[in-house]
Amino acid sequence: MTTPLPAGVTPRIFSGIQPSGGLTLGNYLGALKRFVEKQDEGIETVYCLVDMHAITVWQDPAKLRHATREAAAGFIAAGIDPARSILFNQSQVTAHVELGWIFNCVARMGWMGRMTQFKDKAGKNSENVSLGLFAYPALMAADILAYRATMVPVGEDQKQHLELCRDIAIKFNNDYKVDFFPVVEPIIEGAATRVMSLRDGTKKMSKSDPSDQSRINLTDDADTIAAKIRKAKTDPEPLPDSLEGLKDRPEARNLVNIYAALAGATPDAVVGEYAGAQFGKFKPALADLAVAKLSPITTEMTRLMADPAEIDRILGAGAERAETLARPVVEQVYDIVGMIRSRR
Repeated sequence: MTTPLPAGVTPRIFSGIQPSGGLTLGNYLGALKRFVEKQDEGIETVYCLVDMHAITVWQDPAKLRHATREAAAGFIAAGIDPARSILFNQSQVTAHVELGWIFNCVARMGWMGRMTQFKDKAGKNSENVSLGLFAYPALMAADILAYRATMVPVGEDQKQHLELCRDIAIKFNNDYKVDFFPVVEPIIEGAATRVMSLRDGTKKMSKSDPSDQSRINLTDDADTIAAKIRKAKTDPEPLPDSLEGLKDRPEARNLVNIYAALAGATPDAVVGEYAGAQFGKFKPALADLAVAKLSPITTEMTRLMADPAEIDRILGAGAERAETLARPVVEQVYDIVGMIRSRR
């Protein structure tokens, strides 16, 4: 059941992507495509390139700047209109880190220690990773709650962080006896919210995978996209006549999900259309569809990246709009917490 919104809070969507390593088909289907759909629903949308999250692990400064601009170009090329949505990079709006510190003091160590993404990234080296990587979910909560966002489109892998954001909002409200922060609702939907590797259907498609064949990059040209789909791992069996037949076939199910998401169809409809077909027939159809959907995005990204100053201008204008939303929230939080602020 949806929690009633606090007074003065209106429906608003917030989400972000780390600008590191380039955008993939997984980012497009799991995030960008849905971001555009939400923009077109008439709800206020705030989209952020979370460059401060990116530096929780080492980033080459020049590569980070390039990746941030490339991610912005990807958002715009995919259909995000900077005039209708707010698009900016996180480090330009200081409200994020200010609220992040307060949330560091609200969140509990035990909560952070249970975050599976931290455990996965830290591995056996947990004593040597950055404090920022451990505290990352508190900053993520600040990203969202600085705008008193009510909905966040996320993949399944981020659902635990959203639950932590809800816990922080509830604890803050309870600790200070206020009804200030909304309890955020995750939006997890679509046929391919979690796009898997083209080489291993049990692993998420990732820009950090050492094999470039495991993913489709939004900067790949048409020939490269088609070649990667042709070489994608499958099995020798034909497509079944129901999704139940894909239960133990992760690579086949992944390709069906990708086709469904690109086509705006359901996986059931795709299986129904191609029931009994071998992958020698299905893969070329998927390749043609992927090229048709992704090539215009790649072309537009290339055009935008030719003018980095214009991308910087767009991000700066978005940051100014974001600041007008977030600054009053942070100032109210300072007042609630009991801090003296000179009003300039």
